[in-house]
Amino acid sequence: MLFQFLLFLGIGIIAGVFTGLIPGIHINLIGVLLIAISTKLFFHLNPLYLIVFMTSMAITHTFLDFIPSVFLGCPDTDTELSLLPGHKFLKKGLGYAAVALTAYGSLAAVFLLIIITFPSIIILKQTSSWINSFIPYFLIFILALMVFLEKNKINAIKVIFLTGLLGLSVLNLKANQPLFPLLTGLFGGSSLLISIKAKIKIPNQKIINPKTKILKPLAGAIISAPLCSFFPGLGSGQAAVIGNTLTKNQQKEFLVLIGATNTLVMGFSFISLYAISKTRTGTALAIQKIIQNSPLTKELLILIVVTSFIAGIISFFLTLKIAKIFSKKVPSINYTLLSLATFLILLLMVFAISKLIGIIIFLVSTATGIYCIFQKIKRTHMMACLLIPTIIFYLF
Repeated sequence: MLFQFLLFLGIGIIAGVFTGLIPGIHINLIGVLLIAISTKLFFHLNPLYLIVFMTSMAITHTFLDFIPSVFLGCPDTDTELSLLPGHKFLKKGLGYAAVALTAYGSLAAVFLLIIITFPSIIILKQTSSWINSFIPYFLIFILALMVFLEKNKINAIKVIFLTGLLGLSVLNLKANQPLFPLLTGLFGGSSLLISIKAKIKIPNQKIINPKTKILKPLAGAIISAPLCSFFPGLGSGQAAVIGNTLTKNQQKEFLVLIGATNTLVMGFSFISLYAISKTRTGTALAIQKIIQNSPLTKELLILIVVTSFIAGIISFFLTLKIAKIFSKKVPSINYTLLSLATFLILLLMVFAISKLIGIIIFLVSTATGIYCIFQKIKRTHMMACLLIPTIIFYLF
């Protein structure tokens, strides 16, 4: 039993490294793919091992996915907020420091997860029955708060309206995995094309271990991350905005906050699955399917938390090691060609998953993302592509 646990833990960590480093691969997509193939390829395996594999892969992914965000300018929907401060650090030769700060936040999150798991279960069970009626109004409040915090409020409203309309249109199309080309275009394709046009040159990078205060950003993360358990459509980006609003962090602290929030949101999706049988991430959905929609037992939850803790510690050191390799290699690479190659890879992946209609969604989303970036507002406003459809769904 111990050998099998360690084996699937290790395989999951390796898989999480690859999914985290490959631009455009979101862990939710891996969850969906695992659901599709598990009944055919893994029917003979003990479900416990699949759960260990899925959990370790997901937690590892939340550590590693900041590396392409910082060094390649290609975030997924959980790391888009790290793009601007991360690139500022990269252009100063401090890309490693930016990744390390997010890793510190994620590492702190796996320790916090052990402390808050069972108190969170009690809170979720006691509040979930009545909080659903407030979902659309809370999400409206979040959108209003995002606009209020933006200096250029008119541009923020335009971006929210445009991406919300885009999200509604895409979700009503008969496309396979429509969110993949939508979000990849908005947050990945747009950034890559701008990098190609700008012909960015990356300076030599310094391997410096950053120092910053972590209590304030962790407080913001622990307050905001649980909200994703209650409110569908509210992701790590919006949770980080809320947390930062409450604790007002500097750039270094903000990167810690994003890292902690990203990992805590994943952790809370497991807690939510146990407490209220709600799946808020593709990983939680995969686990629910693995156990054949049966209630998640306390023993399984403990296994998931322990797996998350061990995978998190290992992933922390892997992240720092791989970030050092990127720091040494990136300055010697033609960044324009690298961005172009990454864009073409995303295009091929979109076609493989969503076919021709996915390509159309991807290109329209990329153009929309470029327009939104030129409005010079926070990119998290583009998450209205999910928030607006969710609000309409609950209101009507």
